Amino acid sequence: MTDRPNWGALEGMLKDLRRTMSGMDETQKRMLRVTGTAWSDDGMIRVVVGPRGHLLELDIDPRVLRRPDSKALSTAILATTRLAVEDAAAQSRAILDDVVPRDLRDVAGADGTDLTRIIGSHDADVRLTKDDDE
Repeated sequence: MTDRPNWGALEGMLKDLRRTMSGMDETQKRMLRVTGTAWSDDGMIRVVVGPRGHLLELDIDPRVLRRPDSKALSTAILATTRLAVEDAAAQSRAILDDVVPRDLRDVAGADGTDLTRIIGSHDADVRLTKDDDE
C-alpha cells in the first residue's frame, strides 16, 4: 500500500507561500527601513546601523577626548556597533516572523543558505576564509 500525500496540508503550504510571495515587495521595504541603535555602557558612544549592519551614524561624546585612549575607544565603538547590529537583526527577524510561515523559515535554501542564521549573525562571525570553503 502506497502512502498518499496529505493534499490538505500541501494546499495549506501553497496558500501560505502565495500569501508570503504576494507581500514580498512590502516586506522588502519594511526590512530596508530597519535601523539598529545602541549606546555604549558609559553612554559616551551612540551607533546607528542600517538593515545590513552598515554604519549610518556614530556619535561620540566630546568628553571621551579628556582621557585619550584610542584602543579603548575603538573597542567601545566595535562593541556598541555589535549591539546595534543585534538590534537591527532582531527587528528583521520580527518582520520575517510576521510574514513567512514557520515551516518555510526553518528550511535552508537549496544551496544550504540558512536565512535565519544569516540575519542573526555578525559579518565577523560568518566570514569565511579560503581554508573554510575547501
